[in-house]
Amino acid sequence: MKPKLLDLFCGEGGASYGYHLAGFEVVGVDLHKKSRYPFEFHQADAFEFLREHGHEFDVIHASPPCQAYSWAMPKSHRENHPDFIAPIREQLEKTGKPYIIENVGGARHLLHEPVKLCGSMFGLKTFRHRYFEVHPKMVLLTPPCRHDFQPLLVTTAGNNSRAIRSEGNYKSVKNAPLAYGIEWMSCEGLKEAIPPAYTKFLGLKVRACLTQPAPDVWDSAPLKPLSTPEVDSDLGNVPT
Repeated sequence: MKPKLLDLFCGEGGASYGYHLAGFEVVGVDLHKKSRYPFEFHQADAFEFLREHGHEFDVIHASPPCQAYSWAMPKSHRENHPDFIAPIREQLEKTGKPYIIENVGGARHLLHEPVKLCGSMFGLKTFRHRYFEVHPKMVLLTPPCRHDFQPLLVTTAGNNSRAIRSEGNYKSVKNAPLAYGIEWMSCEGLKEAIPPAYTKFLGLKVRACLTQPAPDVWDSAPLKPLSTPEVDSDLGNVPT
């Protein structure tokens, strides 16, 4: 029987699909209807669903809204968006289940010893750095980022991006399969999508720990790659 994973704030299923590839039975929850979500879906408040059903799952993933932390959001507007990282962690801890919290670079200091993943680590034509707090802690040795290629544009672009200054590199959802490994999402879904390769990588590690929960596996601090400039988009923009 496959282990069950709950994906909170699931969007159109980028993270969910990666966990599916890692061998999980996945259920997604989002406040808004997601007709393109590829697995069992519940339109519900993530906090309420977690309180009522969290105990039914083996692992829980949460990607709370990133607008309050994103460098792409003007500072004057960030306070208009919810800060859910600490509240969702508190509720996740009450379940006693292994969990993963994901967010953008601007939230990395709010996450506990997060692991940074980049599309270049998995052969994708994007950077799109995302940070993952994994609990309990586990050994995660990631390859270094490679920023020696021209990333593909998908839905968003920063004014200072070397990608948008590159002649002929136009943003298009048609780039999503090569950039993100995603073929089924709408433009809106792609804006906040997690490439499935990221969660497949994490899911395989977590699933191995579920079957062999040795203390030396769960309790070791994550190993991190050599540092690279902090990036908060698929384009490689370095914040100022």
